[in-house]
Amino acid sequence: MSSRLVGVGVGPGDPELVTVKGVNALRAADVVVVPVMAAADGKDGGEPGRAEATVLHYVPAEKVVRVVFALNERTDRARREAAWDAAGEQVAGLLRRHGSVAFATIGDPNVYSTFTYLAQTITELVPGVVVETVPGITAMQDLAARSGAVLTEGTEPLTLVPVTAGSAVLKEALAGPGTVVAYKFGRQAAEVAEVLRETGRIGDAVWGSALGLPEESVRAAAELDGEPLPYLSTLIAPPRRDGGRGGKL
Repeated sequence: MSSRLVGVGVGPGDPELVTVKGVNALRAADVVVVPVMAAADGKDGGEPGRAEATVLHYVPAEKVVRVVFALNERTDRARREAAWDAAGEQVAGLLRRHGSVAFATIGDPNVYSTFTYLAQTITELVPGVVVETVPGITAMQDLAARSGAVLTEGTEPLTLVPVTAGSAVLKEALAGPGTVVAYKFGRQAAEVAEVLRETGRIGDAVWGSALGLPEESVRAAAELDGEPLPYLSTLIAPPRRDGGRGGKL
C-alpha cells in the first residue's frame, strides 16, 4: 500500500479550534510529526512548539515525533537547507516504517506553512507517496473573531502579506482597496505602525498574538509604541466603510 502524508492544520493555538476532521486525521495516523526549532547546535532545543502543545490535547505523547526544522534560521542558507534535508530524511524514514504520517502545522497547511516545503521533499524521497491536507483555522480568522473585526464585506478584496517580505510590500497593499492582513510582523512593529499612519489605516486596525493561549494579546494598532512584538503577531487593517447595509453586494 502507498505511504500517506497528511498535513493537518491545527489552528493558531486554541485546542478548541482544531476541526473534527483534523482530530480524526491525527488519531488515524500511525505517527504525528510536530516541527520544533533548532538550538544553536542545530539539535532539538527542547521547547515545545505551538503545534505540539495543541496536538497533545488529542493524541498520546508516545505517538508524537519531534522533528527539527530550521524555523528560526534566516541568515545561513546552507545551514537552513541542511536542516531541511535532514528533516525530510527523518520524515521519509517514518513513512517507510509506519506508512501513515500526519504533520501538524499551526494555522492551515496551505498558508505559509512548513508543510509545503516538507511535502515537496517527501515526494522526491518516497515515490508513490500520497500527500493530502486537512484545512485549519487561520490566525486572521481567529483574530477577527476575538476582536470583532470584519475581514470582508460585499465585493471587497482581501490581501494577505507576510511582513518578512518587507514593509514596502505592506505599504503597497495598504494603499489599495479592501482589508489587508499582515503576518509575522512582530519584529518590525515600529515600521508597521508608521506605514499604517502614512496610509491612514491605523484607526480601525487591530493586532493580536498568542491567540487562544494564556498570554494572548489583542489590541488596537493605534496602541503600537514601537516596541517589538512576538514574531507570529497578526494585523488586520480593514478599509474605511460607509456603514451602509448591503450596499456592496
